[in-house]
Amino acid sequence: MINRIRAYLSKRTLDSGSRKKIEFLESVIGEPIQRPHYFLRALRHRSRLIEDNLDQAESYEQLEFLGDAVLDLVVTEMLFQMYPERNEGFMTKLRSRLVREDALADLSVKLGFPDYIEVGARVKSQGIQLKNSVLSDIFEAVIGAIYKDLGFKASQKFIKIVYTTHVDISDVSTTQDNYKSLLLEFTQARKLSIPDYIVTSETGPDHDKTFQIDVKVNEEVFGHGKAKNKKKAEQAAAQEALEILQKKFTS
Repeated sequence: MINRIRAYLSKRTLDSGSRKKIEFLESVIGEPIQRPHYFLRALRHRSRLIEDNLDQAESYEQLEFLGDAVLDLVVTEMLFQMYPERNEGFMTKLRSRLVREDALADLSVKLGFPDYIEVGARVKSQGIQLKNSVLSDIFEAVIGAIYKDLGFKASQKFIKIVYTTHVDISDVSTTQDNYKSLLLEFTQARKLSIPDYIVTSETGPDHDKTFQIDVKVNEEVFGHGKAKNKKKAEQAAAQEALEILQKKFTS
């Protein structure tokens, strides 16, 4: 009851837009928010700081740093409990998949965060609030805000609910999607050359580039990849090359 009273009083001084954001986050978290300023910071991109004459610490970045550590700990604990017989290497790889940028960005979208992210007017039309890097940082920043406002148990509860609701961890654990690693293993086993990844083109403005990458094995191009960052383009190229080489060596 006391926490709900504090939450009610803390929201009375907010403008309607900020109150709407806090009420949305309360519905997502399932807890009354007592210190709204943490959560408003968690949704604020650094491009908004100059427009609102705010200090550097008033964007989501510090909270993202904190939330990243909390998320890693909770996910590690979850995997430790789920897979008591598996080794450290298995759990490390699985944790990496569960907390990587595209996975967290997907969770941000599923939770509805993009509609509430604050960005500067000059970059809003560029869709910066929809970039995976921003969406994943926002997810971690919200975790950091929960930790600062409501403590570790509340942030732990939130993370566990999100992952059990929106992620099939067992399915992720059996999916092999590191195609660069798989391609390297394949070529080494057949005494082929180490895959060579070559950027063939970069298009678009700095904030929204698209990369085209080819992968060569034994000086021959076997795969092409195109994506918004080099890592994804390399993975796409490796996947195509692996499929072609597997057919070649099994036919």
